[in-house]
Amino acid sequence: SAIKDKDIASRSIENKDGIGDDQILTLLISLIKQRKDSIEQFQKANRDDLIKNEQSEIDVINQYLPNQKTEEETEIIIDNLIKANNLENLKDMGKLMGFVKKDYPGEVDMGLVSKIAKSKLGN
Repeated sequence: SAIKDKDIASRSIENKDGIGDDQILTLLISLIKQRKDSIEQFQKANRDDLIKNEQSEIDVINQYLPNQKTEEETEIIIDNLIKANNLENLKDMGKLMGFVKKDYPGEVDMGLVSKIAKSKLGN
């Protein structure tokens, strides 16, 4: 329903087609992030019943997303982007994140990218 709501809200005289695939991808990723945040809170409250519900929703949403890269694949991607773009320190973190979002939309966990990038660029 979130996709339909966003599609209806985005329609206008200039935009009769509604939202595009990239916007749907972004929305699905944010829905998963919301559910992961909920799972974290439910774990603190020992609510296993709610955790299972949120996890099953994540599983359904994941069916509509590209396959996620593994941690090793993500690290290789980051290494290649750092070398190709001469990124040297944490000040270049924003550039790196932009390259990853543009080149690998929905394929990598941006939280993992951030963690790996900080360790690589922080040295």
